[in-house]
Amino acid sequence: MLWHFVLSGQVLGTYVTFYMHNKCPFPIWPATASNTGHPVIADGGFYLPSSETKPVTAPWSWTGRIWARTGCNFGSKLKPACETGDCDGRLECNGLIGTPPATLVEITVQADKTKPNFYDVSLVDGYNLPVMVTTKQASPKCTIKGCVKNMINSCPQELQVLNKTGQVVACKSACLAFNLDSFCCRNEFGTPEKCKPSLYSKTFKEACPAYYSYAFDMPPPSMTCSSREFVITFCPSGWGDDYQHSSM
Repeated sequence: MLWHFVLSGQVLGTYVTFYMHNKCPFPIWPATASNTGHPVIADGGFYLPSSETKPVTAPWSWTGRIWARTGCNFGSKLKPACETGDCDGRLECNGLIGTPPATLVEITVQADKTKPNFYDVSLVDGYNLPVMVTTKQASPKCTIKGCVKNMINSCPQELQVLNKTGQVVACKSACLAFNLDSFCCRNEFGTPEKCKPSLYSKTFKEACPAYYSYAFDMPPPSMTCSSREFVITFCPSGWGDDYQHSSM
């Protein structure tokens, strides 16, 4: 069962735990990248079969990102080793940031346990899988829900990322695809007043309303909840059958 983990007093007292749960009908390779000055957690990446859960601990005050890699084959020593989210062909990213596009979970854990933690899901660089984030003691006000549409199916052709067999495996953001200031919210477009939603970001927002669709998404779709345990579910309920990723 998902919650059948025994946590030591040390973990409860010193760490926050992220339960990585794979509800996709194929294996994934979750990865982590810590912000500068913060330790690498879970060696930066690991294998997670379908229907399984792995607890990952991080120290209080940790901040970084979590994502899932798909279609990986680490035995061939090819680079990239994964169809999406690859980190220089390594199983253990060990601090490296994954190659976009990939759906990013961004988390900041407060050192002061009386203060809330901050977390969001971002499609600013693009999308590869739906993900849900919630506290272990699930509460609607602390839950970032998954998507309402399969973004792989609705991705505009000019944003599509294809694998070797021609399947769409990810969807780039307009910023990643075109590298224009107006899409990337930079330089003269570097303020909320100047950088507005585009037709592309609106497509992301329609599919995944609880995620950041572009840099200045308003109101900010982020959560602030105090908890020592979080659940990160890839391909949450209602998803899976639509996905046809290769699992090399």
